[in-house]
Parts: sequence; C-alpha cells; structure tokens
Amino acid sequence: MATDFLPGADTGPRVLRPDDWDRWYDTLIRAFGGVPESPEEQELWNALTETGRSLGVWEDGACVGTAGAFSFGLTVPGGASVPTAGVTMVAVAATHRRRGVLTSMMRRQLDDVRSWGEPLAALTASEPAIYGRFGYGAATFGLGAEIDTVRVRLSVPAAADDVRLRYAAPADVLDVCESVYARLVPSRPGMLARPPGWERLGVLDPESERDGASPLQCVVAERDGEVTGYARYRVKLGWGEAGHDGTVMLQGLAGLDPATEGALWRFLFGIDLTTTLSVRGRPADEGWQYQVSDLRRCRTRSRDALYLRLVDVGAALAARTYRTPVDVVFEVADDFCPWNEGRWRLSGDAKGASCARTTDAADLALSVRELGAAYLGGVSLGALAAAGRVRELRTGALAEAAVGFGSTVAPWLPHGF
Repeated sequence: MATDFLPGADTGPRVLRPDDWDRWYDTLIRAFGGVPESPEEQELWNALTETGRSLGVWEDGACVGTAGAFSFGLTVPGGASVPTAGVTMVAVAATHRRRGVLTSMMRRQLDDVRSWGEPLAALTASEPAIYGRFGYGAATFGLGAEIDTVRVRLSVPAAADDVRLRYAAPADVLDVCESVYARLVPSRPGMLARPPGWERLGVLDPESERDGASPLQCVVAERDGEVTGYARYRVKLGWGEAGHDGTVMLQGLAGLDPATEGALWRFLFGIDLTTTLSVRGRPADEGWQYQVSDLRRCRTRSRDALYLRLVDVGAALAARTYRTPVDVVFEVADDFCPWNEGRWRLSGDAKGASCARTTDAADLALSVRELGAAYLGGVSLGALAAAGRVRELRTGALAEAAVGFGSTVAPWLPHGF
C-alpha cells in the first residue's frame, strides 16, 4: 500500500521483528484501554506470538498499528482439521484512526494468508461492526447462563455414578487435561487444534481476572483409571441476610462422554456455600440444558464468538463434507479478495467434496461473508436468505444447500485468541 496515508511512515505494514515486540505490544495494550497485564500474562502472549506472521505499522519510529495471525487447525464438518490463520492482536493507535492503517493491515494479512496456503482466516471481534467489510461472518455462538442451583435440579445419566472426581492443582494436571481436549477437537466444528504452549492459556490465573473470586480450582474426572474430563472454576463467596450466596464461575469444562460431563456438572451444581453457577462461551447445544428441571431459571443467553472468512473459496468448500448430497453453483461476491469473485460449482456429500470454477449458470448468489457464516453449519443458508443475504436463482437450490451445509452438532469456539 502507498505510504501517503501516513506521512513519515515506513513503506506500509511490515513483518514484526522479535526485538520490536515490547513496543508493538504496548501499542496493543494502549488501544485496549491501557490497563497493564501481569508479568505472567505478558510472558505467555510473548511466547505465543508468531512474529513472522505478525505485522506492524510504524511512523517516525513509533508503532501505530498491530495485527497477528496464529497457526491453528480448525475442525470443519466431517472432522477434518483445516489450516487457519487465527487473526489476533489487531489495533490502531487512537491518534491514527481513519487514515487507512487498519485497511492496509487487513489487505497485507489476507494476501499473506493466501500465500501460506491457508484456506481460512478466523477471529474474535472486540467490535463486530469492523470486520464484515473485510469478509468475516459470525460462524459460531457461545452459550452463557446464570443458573439458580438452589431451585434448579439436574438429572444426569446413571453412569455418572461410576465417575470418580478428584481435586488437583491446575498446573499439575495440565498434560492430562490437554490430552482430553485434543481427543475432543475432531468431534465438533469450530474447535482449534493448537500448537504446544496454548494449553497454558487455560490455567493462566492473574489476580486481576478473578473479580474477587478464588484462585483457579480444578477437578479431574476418571473412569476405569483413565482421565476422561476436567472442570476449572473459581468460587466467589457472598453472604446476605438469608445466609450464603456464593457463585461458581466456570472457566472450562471438557468430558469425553455423557457420564463424565454429567458428573462434572453435578459437582458444580453442588459446591457448598454457593447458589449460582455462572457459565459463558459454552456450546450452543450443550447437554446440561436438557437435564435441568427449569431452563428459565438458568437465564440462558447467546453471544457471537468466532468470525470466519474464506480466503480460498474453492479449497475451503472442498475441505469439509456435507450432510446430504449437494451440487450447486455459487455466484460469490468478494470485493476485498477479488480472486474469490465469480462462480464456483460445489459437489459433495458425507464422504467428500470438490469445488472448482465454472461458467455454468449460478444457483445461489451471496457474498463471501455469508459463506463464512454458514461454513461450519451453525448458521443456516435459509436464515441468511430470509434476511436477504442469499438469493436463490434456481428453485430448490436453497433447500438443497441449506440442508447439506448443516452440522449434527453446533460449532463451538473453545477459547479466545
């Protein structure tokens, strides 16, 4: 990009040098309010930053823009792990807004992701309104709840009685918990296969993040001598005129089978001196919702989570499978990545798929943003059509594609990045 948007700037976004990380990260922290992080937080993010995949914009020696991309594998319908750029640490100095800094970084980054051969880019958005213009669509949603554990009863599978729970220091069982997580990754679209080191994120426990609650606690679940799950949580005690009024704040939970999950949720419901279980960012179809006696008293809510962009439409659509046979031609609009523009024929079923350019007449017309939203199966093409975001050009094509794109389980982003 030309440098006329920033007098005195370098020649546009450049790859981050390791010795510039501190100044680069200070710019990011300032953009997000300027609240200092604990040394352990900063050390972890320093270790996880992939400098060769990170960009900075500099003016007169000062960093005025940041953007990074982690190396992930994203589980897609069918269970494949697709190389994905985890877009992260995007910030522009408040002194340099509306001067093209963000657009220049997004332009360079998507060009880089394409050159790396990664069909997908994904992010979590601090301000969702920003990223639609760059082709990102909301593809997963997280379930939150404030469960009244005094009035709500939980009915779990009988086999939960065979699950043994034990307390453990979170750091001491990091390896076995990560093994459980890794076994679950292929089972649900949206989950992340992550490089070594990322497991530390789950036990990061700075006091500033506790909101007056206890340090992080952990219970490990075992069946037949094998670790089959875990739960990490904090407890925030409270007292009122009627007595105890504490809250269990769930930080993470994973179980390899319904019995293990049931045992862990039952444990969380029954922690002494608490009346509320607070959860956030859980799978939209998580089983406890169908085990509680009164869902209304769980005060559930939904929030957007993962935003997804198809960097290479053909490779991305061919990388997943489809619930029912599909043979449809998409007319794709993509102003920001024009190599995706045009018609693509998708042919696939539950065993595999192919997607290539075609001159055949289009069946459905949509933008790459809608393809990103629907890609993991959590957002229906039919719903997008009802919103005027997808146009049916061949009668019956919408129903065919909408059913084929669906997922047996709701896609879920297990953690932010």
